[in-house]
Amino acid sequence: MRSLAAISCLLIVICLSPNQAKVFQKCALAKLLDSHQISRTLISNWICLVNAESGADTTKKVTLDNQTSNYGIFQINSKDWCRAGRKGGKCNKNCEAFLTDDISDDIECAKQIHKDQGFSYWKGWVNKCKQKPLPDISMCWN
Repeated sequence: MRSLAAISCLLIVICLSPNQAKVFQKCALAKLLDSHQISRTLISNWICLVNAESGADTTKKVTLDNQTSNYGIFQINSKDWCRAGRKGGKCNKNCEAFLTDDISDDIECAKQIHKDQGFSYWKGWVNKCKQKPLPDISMCWN
């Protein structure tokens, strides 16, 4: 009887746990980026960047040695682009907003970062995507 109660409690906790990670698949992410007016000629770079930075995991948060953190699928840094616990930064966003499955605000901020600094802002893109074979997304548009 005790083991049944323990299992029931565990199942309730698992079911009610917030912030379960969404890991985007290549074509779903490509279509979403396309719907946010990202040029199809650049989408392979964006897919590679996301895989290099976060493994396409919307809930990834990394705390860095410089007391800042990177948030979400694009690993947007709290030093310049957002503020932890409140709106702020160049994207005027609460960093925790980048940890949800709705990545619309993440995309808009990432577009601003790209406009200001290019793909080279992201070390994952520099190390794993720049001048390297990019993901083939040609089948995503069928």
